[in-house]
Amino acid sequence: MTTIQEYRCEICGRITNDPDHWFVIQCCDAELTVHKWNSNAAGVSGARHFCGEAHAQVYISRWFESICSPPKPDFTTPTSLKSNAQNN
Repeated sequence: MTTIQEYRCEICGRITNDPDHWFVIQCCDAELTVHKWNSNAAGVSGARHFCGEAHAQVYISRWFESICSPPKPDFTTPTSLKSNAQNN
């Protein structure tokens, strides 16, 4: 008996059992890897599935924002005080 595996797109929720042209993303805090669809990559614990390039790009952009966002500026301290503090 053959088992049919279904996959769901992480962005739109589309479900398929024929994920041709889909992408798999494996990531952690410091690394993100994009794979053209293959069942080995798709089956890895924590793998994320995307129904196309556009939705994979959405996830990648969100990942960059969470990892690479610059610190928020400190608007409570006037610029002249900041530069004086850095020079001392």
